[in-house]
Formats: sequence, structure tokens, C-alpha cells
Amino acid sequence: MSREFFKFVIPSMIAFSFSGIYSIVDGWFVGNYLNETGLAAINVAYPITAFILATGTALGMGGSIFISISRGKGASEDQRVYLGITLALLLVAGIVEMLLMYAVFPTVLRFFGAYGELFTLGEEYIRWIIFGTLFQIIGSGLVPVVRNYDGAHIAMISMITGFMVNVVLDWVFIALFGWGMMGAALATVLGQGCSIVPSLAFLIKKKKLVGYARFRGDIKKIREILAVAVSPFGLTFAGSVVMIIINKNAIIHGGERAAACYAVISYVTYIVQMLIQGIGDGSQPLISRYFGADRQDMVKRLRNMAFITAEITAAVSVILLIAGSEAVSVFFGMSGQGVSDVEATMPYFAAGMIFMAIERVMTSVFYAMDRNGYAYTLIYGELILMGILATVVLPPFMGVTGVWLSVPVAQAVLAVLSVLLLRKSVGNAGDSGRVTLR
Repeated sequence: MSREFFKFVIPSMIAFSFSGIYSIVDGWFVGNYLNETGLAAINVAYPITAFILATGTALGMGGSIFISISRGKGASEDQRVYLGITLALLLVAGIVEMLLMYAVFPTVLRFFGAYGELFTLGEEYIRWIIFGTLFQIIGSGLVPVVRNYDGAHIAMISMITGFMVNVVLDWVFIALFGWGMMGAALATVLGQGCSIVPSLAFLIKKKKLVGYARFRGDIKKIREILAVAVSPFGLTFAGSVVMIIINKNAIIHGGERAAACYAVISYVTYIVQMLIQGIGDGSQPLISRYFGADRQDMVKRLRNMAFITAEITAAVSVILLIAGSEAVSVFFGMSGQGVSDVEATMPYFAAGMIFMAIERVMTSVFYAMDRNGYAYTLIYGELILMGILATVVLPPFMGVTGVWLSVPVAQAVLAVLSVLLLRKSVGNAGDSGRVTLR
């Protein structure tokens, strides 16, 4: 079982970490070739990019969960219909979201707290990101589909391909051509476009699943996919909503200096979040399959392995984040007081990682088994609690320090809630792993 678990989880962790590094590459080039305001602008605008990617991931994951459950049950016809619906939803969402985003993004940037040069640079960056919405939704949505058809290594290759293209094009567009924010955005979009190629090649040539899929307008199955998709969407986008909350309140209580400090911290902590999500989502295909086959003993073993792996990852990350805060600051072009700000602030965010690992893995376990109520509670409860703490509870008394402290406090509360929900879900079955939400 350990071998099978890590066969899925390690490629997933690598793939998710490269997903997190996408924005870091843009940030490094902009921070070193433009200025700290450009770095802060990408951070302020990034939640729009994250919303697009979260949509693709959510639809792909929502369909993939039912694909794996159907495989576990041996229901091949249902599997074919779920696959067809998932592919169709990705295409439609890519077109619709591009049109909607382009209409509202200036208003959204101002809502995020962007103004002056921060708004101008953020607008330039996100305009080009939105033009590539279709690439980004299909690219991120195919990854969980490929993973659930035993293509974890192909999913990893897709992300690495996109990352490598992004790095090269960032260097060409920003360092050589001097295209600034536009160049950073184009590099990201084209990198995402290239990441589609390995996934499509796997589905079309090796698995022949595009012809295998049934494109049928089954309203019941569409609703099932969308209902589950709410959880992975929230889990994927939660970090960006937190970013919006922290950015806006950091600007209010600490100005652009605090925003630049948080930009650096958010880049590196986002990688840790993606690694932990990679553990949860990497174990999802196995959990869903064994859940469909009614192998609750295996579900329990997989859940425990995911917890242990996530906590070890979080503990190592805490040490590295605190020890390397100065080096990270310099890497992103910070100097003087900016470096000191990052060193003083990093421990607040590092402290929350241990708690965040519990909540993120438990959320993945719940939606892997189509248990949406508890997943919704954890995901959206975190956002509500974070918003209250960072806006009205701590900053009025502690200033910008209260904004930073809201992160570990909220994550600690959600970790406790995760444990309580797990105990409740086990119910009267002891610790057999049998979930009794329904």
C-alpha cells in the first residue's frame, strides 16, 4: 500500500509545487528587473489568476472523483459519461470565464486595494492573463483527469513542461525584450498552454479516452460534478482569498512596504501549501476508488498515510522558511528594511503550516469520498474566520502585526475543527474509517 500511495502522491506533490512556482518565477523576474512595486502588483493581481486555475482544477477534480468511484464500482458506462461531461465543462468554462473576467477585472483590482502605480502595473499584468483563460482552465483541469487514469507521472510532466517554458519565456520577454508586466503574463499563459500537450497526448494516444468519452447532457451527473467541484475550488482558491484579505489589510495598516513584505512571504508559503495539497489530492484517486469499492479499511490507511506525510512536510518547511527568510528576501530583490521586515514576519506564517496541513488533508479526504458538507465547512469556514480576524478583531489593537497573526490563529482553530469533524464522521464505527455523514 505504501508503494502505491507514494506512486500517486510524490508526482502529485511535484506537480503542485511547480504550480506554485509559476507565480514565483514571474515575481523573481519582475522584482529584479522592475521594482518592488511591480512585485507587489503581481501579488495583488494573482488572485484573479488563481481563480481561473481553481476553476479548471475544481471541474477536473469534480469529474475525476466520480470517474474513480465509478471505476471502483466497475460502472464503465457511468465512467464514460462523467469523462465526457468533465471535458465539455472545461471547454465551456474557459470561454465563459474569459469574457466575464475581462469585463470586471479593473473593478476587482481596486477592490483588492490596488491604487496608483500598483493598479497600473497590476492591470497590465492581468489583462494578458485573462486572454489566456482557456489555456489555463483546460491545462489545470486535465491534470486531475490524467492522474485518476493512473497517469500521475504524466500530470507531473505536464506541470514541469509548463514551468520550464515559463522560465525561458520570462527571461526572453522581461530580461531581453523588456516587456515588463506584459512579458511576465505572456510567459505564464504560454507556459500553461504548453502544459496541455502531455496531458492531451496521454488521453488521446495512450488511453484513447477522448473517443471513449460519452458527451451526454446528463443533468444529474452535471450537478453531481459541480456540487463536488465546490470543495476543490475552495481548497485551491482559499490561499488566494487569504492573500486578498491579508494584502488589503496589510496595505491599510502598513502601506506598500507591508504589501511588498507579504508578497515575498506569500510566494514561498504558497509552495508549501501546494505541496500539502499535492499530498491530499494525490491520495484522492486511491481513496475514491477504494471508497467506491467499499474498502473502508484501505480508506483509513490512506487517510493516515496522508496525515503523516503532510505533517512531516510541514515540519521541514517551517524550519526552512524561518532559517531561509533572509536569503528568500534577497532572492526577490528586497534590500535593507525590506529584508528585516520579511525576517520579522515569516515566523507568523511558518507557525501556521503545522495546523494547515491537518485541515487541508482532511478536506481532501472528505471530498474524495463525496462528503461535501464537512469539506465545505472547513474550506469556507477558514475564509470567514480569517476575514474576521484580519479585518475587525486583531489589527485595531495590534496594527499590521495583527494582520500577520490572524493567519496562524485561524489555521489552529480549523485544525481543531478538522479533528472534531473526523471523530464525528467515524461515528459509532470506532476507528474503522467508515464515514457516516449520510
